[in-house]
Amino acid sequence: MEINPFIIAGKIPAPYFCDRQDELKRLTRCIQNQENVVLVSPRRVGKTGLINHCFDQLDISEKYITINIDILHTSSLREFILELGVGVYRKIASRSDRLLKLFAATMRSLSASFGYDPIQGTPTFDIKIGDISMPEYTLEEIFNYLEQADRRCIIAIDEFQQIIYYPEKNVEALLRSHIQRLTNANFIYAGSERRIMSEMFYVSNRPFYQSATSIQLDPISLPVYTDFVQHHFHKAKKKIDAETIEIVYKSFCGVTLYVQRIMHDAYAAIGQGEACTLDFAQQLIEQFVSENATRLREQMAYISEQQKELLYAIFHEGKAERITSSAFIKKHRLRSASAVQSAEKRLLEYDLISKRERTYFISDPLLELWMKQQGF
Repeated sequence: MEINPFIIAGKIPAPYFCDRQDELKRLTRCIQNQENVVLVSPRRVGKTGLINHCFDQLDISEKYITINIDILHTSSLREFILELGVGVYRKIASRSDRLLKLFAATMRSLSASFGYDPIQGTPTFDIKIGDISMPEYTLEEIFNYLEQADRRCIIAIDEFQQIIYYPEKNVEALLRSHIQRLTNANFIYAGSERRIMSEMFYVSNRPFYQSATSIQLDPISLPVYTDFVQHHFHKAKKKIDAETIEIVYKSFCGVTLYVQRIMHDAYAAIGQGEACTLDFAQQLIEQFVSENATRLREQMAYISEQQKELLYAIFHEGKAERITSSAFIKKHRLRSASAVQSAEKRLLEYDLISKRERTYFISDPLLELWMKQQGF
C-alpha cells in the first residue's frame, strides 16, 4: 500500500519527518543531561511532532519512560491532575505488576478509582474529575510515584501556558515546588503563546524563572522543505516545481501543518508522470480555506465589535506597530487608546493576534487567508 509521505495526523514515521536535526540533537542532549526544557513555537509548527520524534529515538525510548500530555483543553488544577495521573498510569504503572500495585498503594487519595480484575489479578484504574477531592494531595502522590519509577521519566506538557488560566492562584508555585525536588524525572514545557511563556520562565518574580533550557522552534526553512517535497514527489514519479512549493509555503507563512496539508492533497490527487501546477496548488489552498470557513466564522462570532475593529486594523496593516498611537487610531477609525488596549489584551489571550517585539500580526495564517477571501 502506498503511503502518502506528507503526514497530517498522528505520529510521523522517521522516513517522513522533515529536518529538525539541530532541534532534535539539542532536545536529546538536554534530556540526557537531566535538564528541564522550555520549548516554544507558534501553533501548528511542529513542536508536538518534534517531541514524539525525539521520544521515538532509541537513545531515549530504551533508557527513559516518556510521557506526553496535552493540557490545552484543561481549565483547572483538577483537570491537569487528571491528565497527568492518567498519563503516569498508562506509561509507568502498566509496565509491570509491581509498578501497578505500587501505583495503587501510593495513590491513596484516589482509592475509590481503583477496582480489581479477577482474571488478570491486578488493580484497575478508572479516574474521573469528581474523584479528585484533594488536588494538592493527589498531585503530591503522583510526584512521589514518579520518584519510584524503574527508569528516569521525561514528562512533556503541551500548551503549558494553560496553567495560568486556572482559577487556582498558586498553580505555578505548587508545580515548581514539587518539580524542583524530583530526582527521577525531567520536564519539557511546550507552549505556543510566546509572550506568556517568556513571562513564566524569564521574569524574575515567577516560580519557573530560569528553571529550564530554552529551545525556540521556528518554521522549517523554505529550501529545506522544498528539497523534502521534491524528493518524495520524485520518488513517486510525480513532479512539483520549486515556485509552486514557495507559493504554498508563503501563503501559510511556513506553518508546517497547513503546508503539509496542501502537499498531502496534491500528492494524493496527481498520478505518476503528472505534475502539480501552480494553478492546481492554489485551487487546493482555496478549498482548504473554504473547508475551515465555518469554524473561522464561529471564532469571529465570539469576539466583541471593539475587538473585531482592532483585528481588522491589524489585518489591513499586515504588520502593525504603535497600535495605541493617535495616528493608528485615526487611520483605522478606532475608538480610543484605552479601547485598543482592552481589545489587544483579549485578542492576545484568544491567540487571534500575536506580538513579536513591538509588532502585531494575525496569529493564524489560515484566518488571514479567509479574511482576504471574505474581502475584509
